[in-house]
Amino acid sequence: MPKAVVAITGASGARYGVRLVEQLSDSGWDVDLIVTGAGAINLDLECGMEPDEISELNGVTLHHNANLAARPASGSAKYDACVVCPASGTTIGKIAAGISDNLATRSALVAIKERRKLILVPRETPMSTPHLEAMAKMSSWGVVILPANPGFYHAPTTIEELVDFVVARILDQLDVDHDLGKRWTGEEVSLD
Repeated sequence: MPKAVVAITGASGARYGVRLVEQLSDSGWDVDLIVTGAGAINLDLECGMEPDEISELNGVTLHHNANLAARPASGSAKYDACVVCPASGTTIGKIAAGISDNLATRSALVAIKERRKLILVPRETPMSTPHLEAMAKMSSWGVVILPANPGFYHAPTTIEELVDFVVARILDQLDVDHDLGKRWTGEEVSLD
């Protein structure tokens, strides 16, 4: 059974993280979930949820962000991927600087050192130069930088469709089959 670490940090966009965990759970993945303090605030503000509610999904285990002895903190614990969704600018900066002062940043740095897939989903805008430089540096290390920028060519009519657009891109990076939205076929526009 595939396993992932998912960290919901302090950037706005907690809905993306919740939807990602739901989809991974539905696809049979085990998820070790981390919600930072600021992530929990946004989870409440944006989704009306507590972290414990997400951990009720099949295969989801919630870990306290201060617990640096938790399973995701160790390279010997096997994971297929680590996803920080949403990734706050502070979290991005810490990971790029090698600072592992909490479980979210430690898990991401473990993914880097073990050469596992790490996906960062920044949502803040505009982005500051230090964060852009940090993301460019991590991209050169093989980290996937996947901003929460929904597309509109699929003519979304709900917020859920916008969220699903981004979550679908994350699932594609994880090779998870899904039916979140229509895929581009090349037949949408006729040049005749």
